[in-house]
Amino acid sequence: MVAERINIIKDVVADVLEIEPTDLTEESRFVEDHGADSLRAIEIMSRLEKKFGVQIPQNDLTQMTNVSNVYTILRAHAGWEE
Repeated sequence: MVAERINIIKDVVADVLEIEPTDLTEESRFVEDHGADSLRAIEIMSRLEKKFGVQIPQNDLTQMTNVSNVYTILRAHAGWEE
């Protein structure tokens, strides 16, 4: 289940950043490694909220810097068990 959710996150992020999901690693940084800006970060958050049916507080946006961090934030707000 974890791997499936990470793949969904990668697909969403890659779509917003207009890159291939295979270009993303769990630790590659959206801004520094893939050229994301604040508008794309908001779009990533919005799409993930819709996809997983969860609300992410705006103050968490600054921590959503890579796939691993996004998963951790989503897990906390969705109540996922590992």
